[in-house]
Amino acid sequence: MIELRYTLLSDGSSDRVLIPVLNWLLHTHLRDCAIQSEWADLRCFDRSLTNTLEKRIKLSIELYPCELLFIHRDSERDSHMIRVNEIRTTVNQIESFVSVPTVCVVPVRMTEAWLLFDIVALRQAASNPNGSTLLQLPELRRLEHQPDPKNVLRDLLRQASGLSLRRLKGFPMSDRTHRVAELINDFSPLRILPAFAALESELKDAIEKQGWKSC
Repeated sequence: MIELRYTLLSDGSSDRVLIPVLNWLLHTHLRDCAIQSEWADLRCFDRSLTNTLEKRIKLSIELYPCELLFIHRDSERDSHMIRVNEIRTTVNQIESFVSVPTVCVVPVRMTEAWLLFDIVALRQAASNPNGSTLLQLPELRRLEHQPDPKNVLRDLLRQASGLSLRRLKGFPMSDRTHRVAELINDFSPLRILPAFAALESELKDAIEKQGWKSC
């Protein structure tokens, strides 16, 4: 079995929740490959070494050798295409240094939007799989229009937990958010979202150009 190593360079540590999403996509299109993932943890470095996307890309490639580099940026208040163009422009500027294919990962508006569709995963992540509290998830087609997906996800986890306000003070929100991503077995419903479809399309192009279909 052939092994494919990839690295995720993200805006922040919370965006590690993208790894299950990327694993799912790679396993979908490279069924016979062993996928090894790494998150580029650059938090210990001086700000002067990580204060531009160009520097972070170079550092990620140096420290986390891989065959494929995913570069994440949240779109936030800008459009998906603006963020994608920012990434591509930066990669082109250091083309001689970047020896591996790169794929843009740009959720709209932020990563948590891609976790707001699976009630079962939410209840399990909140450690209350049999909870009966009604969870009102956003309409799937409008996930990219949520102004603050992070807070929506947190509110849903609190509701799903069934805990009182007092007990919620010790609720490990970060861990439970990551757990939602890990518990989702099928991300295919997100294919109706333009940003997710763009990610999958770019990944498929990279796979074909590298000849990895033979895996």
